[in-house]
Amino acid sequence: MSMTDPIADLLTRIRNAQQAGHPFAEVPASRIKEHIVSILTQEGFLRGYERNAQAPQDVLKVELKYGSDRKGAILGIQRESKPGCRVYVGAGEIPHVRRGLGVAIISTSKGVLADHNARREHVGGELLCTVW
Repeated sequence: MSMTDPIADLLTRIRNAQQAGHPFAEVPASRIKEHIVSILTQEGFLRGYERNAQAPQDVLKVELKYGSDRKGAILGIQRESKPGCRVYVGAGEIPHVRRGLGVAIISTSKGVLADHNARREHVGGELLCTVW
């Protein structure tokens, strides 16, 4: 089975693991997925992650974050740009997710950035996903 959209797979695994109340989600690793997970950790949506070397592909072990009420830190996580329909935004068109409560993750010429960093760097790019 070939996977056409590994980023959507990452988001779905995180969403499903959190809904099931699991402490971790395991995902086949790639550089871009590691960047996305790292941003979600910095923005406070995930507790952390580690990259474990495995054959044939490394695995990202993503530690999910829950509040005291056992509710997940991620209320919504959505893929924006898809392989069949890419979504690009200019530096001035970067969306404010839930009036700044959420974060948009953008793949720019300066790397994968959170929306506020992309605005500060004045770069646009492919709108990978939004999380709130």
